[in-house]
Amino acid sequence: MSVQTLHLSISGHVQGVYYRASMAEQARALGVRGWVRNRHDGRVEALVQAAPEVLETLLAWCRRGPPAARVDGVQATPAGDDGGLPLGFETRPTA
Repeated sequence: MSVQTLHLSISGHVQGVYYRASMAEQARALGVRGWVRNRHDGRVEALVQAAPEVLETLLAWCRRGPPAARVDGVQATPAGDDGGLPLGFETRPTA
């Protein structure tokens, strides 16, 4: 099975609306490895790894977000797996 690793940058009204926790729930339910965190500039950042079709499902969710969010954009760029991904999916502190 091939896997893909993506770095995500999500902009809009995505902090203080349960975005991180909701994304972590979605990712865990889909079996995605990686992490999500808030950024000081108001964005949400994530590093995700899964089969391409699973990542497409997660990206579709990221473009909507939880009910209180307003997502203006999701930038997804290919990233290498440097071996630093957790075995599951975690929420990290703001950076």
